[in-house]
Amino acid sequence: MNKNTEQKKMKRDFEKWLSALKKKDGFIHHQVKHHNSMVHVGYFKTSVDPKKLEKYILTRVQDYLYNNLTELKDHIPITKTELQNNPDTIEEKLVNGFLFIHMEGSDPAYLLVPVPLDNKREVSTPEVEFSVVGPKEAFVEDIDTNLNLIRKRLAISELNIQKLQVGTVTKTAVAVVSIKGIADDDNVQTVTQRIKDMNMDQVVDSSFVQQTITDNKNSPFPQLLDTERPDRIASILVEGKVAIFVDGSPHVLLGPTTLIEFFSAFDDYFYNWLTASAFRLIRLIAVFFSILVTPIYVAVLTHHFEIIPNTMLSTLISSRAQVPFPPILEALLLEMAIELLREAGARLPTKVGQTIGIVGGIVIGTASVEAGLTSNVLLIVVGIAALGSFTTPVYKMSNTIRLIRFPLLIVAHVYGLLGLAIFIAYIMVHLLRLTSLGRPFMEPIFPFRIKDFKDALIRLPFEKQNTRPYEVRPSKVMRPPAKENDQTRDS
Repeated sequence: MNKNTEQKKMKRDFEKWLSALKKKDGFIHHQVKHHNSMVHVGYFKTSVDPKKLEKYILTRVQDYLYNNLTELKDHIPITKTELQNNPDTIEEKLVNGFLFIHMEGSDPAYLLVPVPLDNKREVSTPEVEFSVVGPKEAFVEDIDTNLNLIRKRLAISELNIQKLQVGTVTKTAVAVVSIKGIADDDNVQTVTQRIKDMNMDQVVDSSFVQQTITDNKNSPFPQLLDTERPDRIASILVEGKVAIFVDGSPHVLLGPTTLIEFFSAFDDYFYNWLTASAFRLIRLIAVFFSILVTPIYVAVLTHHFEIIPNTMLSTLISSRAQVPFPPILEALLLEMAIELLREAGARLPTKVGQTIGIVGGIVIGTASVEAGLTSNVLLIVVGIAALGSFTTPVYKMSNTIRLIRFPLLIVAHVYGLLGLAIFIAYIMVHLLRLTSLGRPFMEPIFPFRIKDFKDALIRLPFEKQNTRPYEVRPSKVMRPPAKENDQTRDS
């Protein structure tokens, strides 16, 4: 085949491919005569920045001197430009903010230039993990911005970022981030391999990855921690853990993790260790109270009323005198009312949702007691239990606590305190068997490791935290301790 015949065939193939692209909505095609050659510029209008297109591309295509696309590439002041011959690759790039430049007779035939439209959300304050003190930055939906927030805090060459692509249709960018020399290679390899093995057509949020790569997909307990705070990610990476960034998601996943971490707020580290430890213990007590107080109320009034002290008996009798329902129906009615108010507040616009939550709770609670449908004692119990569930720093763990209260209520009604104890034992066995990326989920409680209690139920001073958590199997266990401030008194 001679050169002219080959060029004619390439021209027919290009025209056929270009004709198919023109049928797609939003595709724009420019044709420029340059010396003896025809130059074609194509892009999707909704994906490219028109200012960059006019300033850096069209003017240079028309006015600059070049004999092929390799020479034109040197005149375009944009990084990540590439020469390409594969039309399938070009189509994939076009929807991601690239444009192609085709010059007849040039080899390679296409020049791809990234000029994406910058319509991403600006970095703002955290909405889910808000704290009064500490940094006020939160992740956004753009993965490059999120990675930059981490690089700003960890400006070290050991920061290891592996970029992957998941989703056969969405082709979502995923980044596995760790610190080389600190993170265990097995943990990094486990995360990377599980993400590579994902067989899904779409991944639009980090929750899709979380549900796919967790050890036990049938457990209601989340086994990977998710956060929107860059400072928390930077701190936990230094401990030797692995972070998973997903393009399009403002939440980053962390693992391996433990149950205790879901009840530790990151602003605990911004307070004195005594204050932080007290807040953490209050949080844990509030969670246990939220889970158990309503089922215990139902169990005692249904099966074990003889254990009620005489001083409280008259109060309970008077409060339930007009209630026509058994304790289980009374409790389910109020619990369902609380859940409906939560869902309504979450789905409505912010200002309306706050009004519904406050006014709805007062109106429904007062009306139900006055109508004799519920007792005022149970109303107080359910209200305190709801407040206790709100103290959980991680929202997904809060949802788990809301979920397990309902089977506990049913068991308490049918079998009393004995059934309640058996069900709690079953939950504990389930938690003891859970793992996060192959590491024990209940560490340091099981297996029992006294050294890891320094930042578990309580938080010891920084100078006492001279080792990294053992459950992540860090490559470098020791960490430089903070220097104690030894001050000598003047005599």
